[in-house]
Amino acid sequence: MARLNSHEVRVFALGGLLEVGKNLYCIEYMNQIIIIDCGILFPDEHLLGVDYVIPNFSYLKENEDKIIGLFVTHGHEDHIGGIPFLLKEVKIPKIYAAGVTVALIKNKLEEHKDIRVPEIVEFTSNDEYKFKDCQISFIRMTHSVPDTYGIVVKTKAGTIFHTGDFKFDMTPNGPNTEFYKLAKLGEDGVDLLLSDSTNATVPGYTKSEKYIGKNILELFKHIHSRILVATFASNIYRVQQIVEAAVATNRKIAIFGRSMLKTIEVGQQIGYITAPKSTFIEVDECKNYKPHELVIICTGSQGEPMAALSRIAAGIHKQIKLIPGDTVIFSSSPIPGNQVGVNNTINLLFKAGCNVITHSPITDTHTSGHAAQGDLKLLFTLLKPKNHMPIHGEYRMLKTSGELDIQCGLNPNNLFIMSNGDVLTMRDGVCEVNDKVTASDIYIDGAVSDLNSDIIHERKSLSDDGLFSIIFTIIKDKRKIALEPQVVSRGFVYLKDSEELTKLFVEKAKTFLAKELGNPKIPYDQIKIDLTDYLNKIVKEESERKPIILILFSYI
Repeated sequence: MARLNSHEVRVFALGGLLEVGKNLYCIEYMNQIIIIDCGILFPDEHLLGVDYVIPNFSYLKENEDKIIGLFVTHGHEDHIGGIPFLLKEVKIPKIYAAGVTVALIKNKLEEHKDIRVPEIVEFTSNDEYKFKDCQISFIRMTHSVPDTYGIVVKTKAGTIFHTGDFKFDMTPNGPNTEFYKLAKLGEDGVDLLLSDSTNATVPGYTKSEKYIGKNILELFKHIHSRILVATFASNIYRVQQIVEAAVATNRKIAIFGRSMLKTIEVGQQIGYITAPKSTFIEVDECKNYKPHELVIICTGSQGEPMAALSRIAAGIHKQIKLIPGDTVIFSSSPIPGNQVGVNNTINLLFKAGCNVITHSPITDTHTSGHAAQGDLKLLFTLLKPKNHMPIHGEYRMLKTSGELDIQCGLNPNNLFIMSNGDVLTMRDGVCEVNDKVTASDIYIDGAVSDLNSDIIHERKSLSDDGLFSIIFTIIKDKRKIALEPQVVSRGFVYLKDSEELTKLFVEKAKTFLAKELGNPKIPYDQIKIDLTDYLNKIVKEESERKPIILILFSYI
């Protein structure tokens, strides 16, 4: 990028724009980089075998000497899940986080022994950090996890406010939004607003978490079987309300799922999750209680294949089996892209004889932690931003968020719907998009990271069209085919039922190979490439399918 002058600030995202997840935002000013959040994105069904997606950190690696710190708005995976991977690649001087977020980050980093953990600074609502001609302060917001903050960055080029994830809950389980700070910030002037847009297409106001707690309690009172509740492990407020409902109906609680166990441990340590000591029991103690005396809180509300509920539904969990008549409550809504997995889990639960309760206008077992249209309009009215860059959402969400701000008085020319990597430059409160940095997806598959798009494409091809392989034995010195080739087909054609088609492919491959072998100037590696390309074309023409073509040479 071009060099910044002393009165310019650059703002860009390496993740979080045109998508829900993978949040990572950067503010660059006076040769300093402020990073806000570093999350993961959970893959949809087309990313075969991928566990999650993280941002590309190459720009930060190239400019790590400028980084003054990573500031974290809250403890959800789409905002902290990428931190271990960032620390493996980039030197971060300090991580700034608040309350339960600190504990969640520390727990996550303990799983990665091969990284250098920087100092983690715990901030409060009243703290302010000063850097070169730059001040950073915080405004408490309300979300589905405690200790959520918006971040204010003041520079000579203008004041920037990043909301973090939020909603305006007037009857929250924890502390309320610091409305007085938002109003004061609006009076002082917001030159650029970065606002959560996930629920921008939802009319009205987001319901209070306490309303959902009452509904869960009423459900518990009317259920006389064993109860399994699946929710987000990081939704500490929701977990506490499930715990309170269990206590009120004289049920013991067993926890299934590693992330749920860790969340409850952290919540208990900090005091956000409270219950009589005898409430929680070990998994192997469940057999000592009658079904109507038990509540099982588990992960798997999004249909994740290896999560506790998914394994319980499939009958492959080692410690628990479903009982016909069990009631399973989904205290969540599917994240975009997860509906197929959730439906599969629900079908398995029904087959096992369970009663399944999902979130609906009748049951109301879930409320979002994100601002709906009424919340957003209130935010825009309080802040009156000069410029607006909607964040954390798909295009339709970002666009709708901007349109709502225009209704509240924003100049349409000052709305910036951007993509990851687009650079917004602000000078004296005036913004323009005038540059771009590298911002691509990095795929994480178990211990293997940085899977490229070619591998994903190959997995998709294998899934859709299978594999067709021909193994040739070649007399290397004489450049001749020694034996009849062997054919392997997986998921493409069944060899016994497709003998004519298979024979056609083999004969054409043999003819092409013999011709190439006859030219001593063509090396064997190039012959493989040429034969693969040729066979791809033939197979596509004859079968209208595109399997992975694999050519192997065995030399004698």
